[in-house]
Order: sequence, then structure tokens, then C-alpha cells
Amino acid sequence: NCKIYNKLVRDNIPEIIEKNGEAPVIKSLSDLDYKRELYNKLEEECAEVKRSKNKTELTEEIADVFEVIDSIINLEGLSIEEIKAKQKNKKMSRGGFSKRIFLEKTLK
Repeated sequence: NCKIYNKLVRDNIPEIIEKNGEAPVIKSLSDLDYKRELYNKLEEECAEVKRSKNKTELTEEIADVFEVIDSIINLEGLSIEEIKAKQKNKKMSRGGFSKRIFLEKTLK
């Protein structure tokens, strides 16, 4: 019996699979493939955030998104401090989302 995954998984998943009596078939990704799969994983985890049914699931899925974001930050050689500063500047100049404004259209 075989289940196909073809996706990036957390580092300890192969050992967990082995402990469950299965044999994982894995490979190490090249830099280019790793980058592509991290961005795919980000989309996957964001979709799971959207599908969350309660606070427990939502917390779990947001934690997964944060882990993927951290990996992208490390891969791309970015600075969390710089990102947070950009976030703060953007919030100051353009605002956040707390006012729940939904732009329908603009008129001339």
C-alpha cells in the first residue's frame, strides 16, 4: 500500500513515519527546488488557516505559517527586524485592517 505526498515536510516527519511502521521515500531538495517547495508550502498552510474550524486549529495552522515564513526568511537571508520595521512603516502610512474597510470601487 502506497500513499503519495510529493511535498515538503518538517524535518522529523520521516522518523515519525518509521515509528508508525511505514517506510518513507525521501530526497534532499536542491536550493531551487527547496525555494519552490517552501512557497508551495506557504500556500498550503495559508489554505489550512482559511479552513480552520476553531481557535485550536487556527492557532496550530498559524504556527505552521510562521514556521514556513521563518524558513523563507532564513533562505532568502532577510532580517526579521527589517521586516518588522517595514510592517510598522506600512501600518503607519497606509493603516492596518482593523477598520474592516472593504473597497468596492472608485468613481471618477
